Amino acid sequence: MNSSKVALFIIDMQKDFVLPESPSCITGANATIPSIVKILNEFRDRELPIFHIVREYRGDGSDIEKFRLKEFVEKKKYAVPNTSGCEIVDELKPKDNEYRIVKNRFSGFMNTELDFMLRRLEISKIIITGTQYPNCVRATAFDAVALGYDVTVVTDATSAATEGVVMANIIDLQNIGINCIKSNELEI
Repeated sequence: MNSSKVALFIIDMQKDFVLPESPSCITGANATIPSIVKILNEFRDRELPIFHIVREYRGDGSDIEKFRLKEFVEKKKYAVPNTSGCEIVDELKPKDNEYRIVKNRFSGFMNTELDFMLRRLEISKIIITGTQYPNCVRATAFDAVALGYDVTVVTDATSAATEGVVMANIIDLQNIGINCIKSNELEI
């Protein structure tokens, strides 16, 4: 890969989605931390662009997806700014020179400045890690392909609720030209 044109995405690795005791824990997300740390450190060592893409919702639920609203308001709130659960897990905390993109939908591109920033930085290749496959990882990856980026998803640095969901999504991602590899196969 041409290192001057590659960026790392770390999607939704927030405490509310990763920590086992959290209200919206994604099975398998916590287990991906070591692989993401390895990739993150490589990007940091090479001073390459890193984008921490996070989900945030207003506490009243006015900006959450319609299908999640009732549960969010009545049972469990998550990814609410200024709460500990909204924070990125300690192992992946962003450094000052890393980018933080806030989204309130599945795709990191929808209604955010992400595409503009990538083009300004002349990024053409994206490495995707984070949680979870059928929602935010997938939507972000599909939008990246639609916008003309070369996309790689690191399979042991991404997660979903079940192995079946993981495998189905990997097949779908590969079918639209996304490179799906393990972290030990990644060449930056």
